[in-house]
Amino acid sequence: MATQDKPSSTEEEYFAREEIEKKRKLALQQSQSLAAQQREELKKLHFMKCPKCGMDLHALKRGDIEIDTCFNCHGVFLDSGELVRLQEQMAHEKDGRWMGAVLNLFKGK
Repeated sequence: MATQDKPSSTEEEYFAREEIEKKRKLALQQSQSLAAQQREELKKLHFMKCPKCGMDLHALKRGDIEIDTCFNCHGVFLDSGELVRLQEQMAHEKDGRWMGAVLNLFKGK
């Protein structure tokens, strides 16, 4: 008479840990995917919207720099590094001294 071998408790624990690890990884992937989706949805809601009044921003070109402007509240918004580039561009112009002085007010030193 043949007896069936039962899995040992350590073998059961191993497979239980493997199953838990698979579920944990799946939950982490789902969480990351959801977070990425939420970031994209928020970006769609807020992209090129004025942070002050919520109206649409319009990109105006000044040389090679795009300045985001709100025609409703007359706000002017610059992306990272654009203030320095704008100041450098104004330094090459004759009448750019007054603009350079204004830009120095906003430059974080």
